[in-house]
Amino acid sequence: MLEPMRFAYADPPYYGCGRRYYSHHPEAAAWDDQATHLALVERLVDEFPDGWALSCNTRDLRWLLPACPEDVRIGSWVKPFGSGYKPGIRVSYTWEPVIWRGGRKRHQAGEPITRDTLTSNATRQLGLVGAKPAAFNRWVLDLLGYQDGDELVDLFPGTGGMAAAANQGRLL
Repeated sequence: MLEPMRFAYADPPYYGCGRRYYSHHPEAAAWDDQATHLALVERLVDEFPDGWALSCNTRDLRWLLPACPEDVRIGSWVKPFGSGYKPGIRVSYTWEPVIWRGGRKRHQAGEPITRDTLTSNATRQLGLVGAKPAAFNRWVLDLLGYQDGDELVDLFPGTGGMAAAANQGRLL
């Protein structure tokens, strides 16, 4: 058995979207400040050296990435069903980045390999805007190399989907 690792996942209210979470998150307005997101990156780096993942908005990559260590990677969650008509919007936004760092190294040949992209529909009506689907949660765990016995700290547990995925074990 491999030594247990400690990972974190963060899915904060995206920059500029705090108002959508006022009823769910007492400090949601703080997430409308870039400094709050940059402090989160610093916390992830400092407290989770084994690995972490951060969901964000595509437009925020240009100011988040310079705050990240050089060894971060970017995964893409592609949503095949894009939102329809939105006033003033010409392009349908159908992907979200996940910045991740570290994780378990591949232990032996033949272990499953995780792609840095996931195609999965978004969730609807889970009671919280931005709740991620089960396939997404499993994918993030796989990006980190999460295994039974590891610790996962979900900094924004929302609907509890990430904890449920971690408790289900690896799907082959």
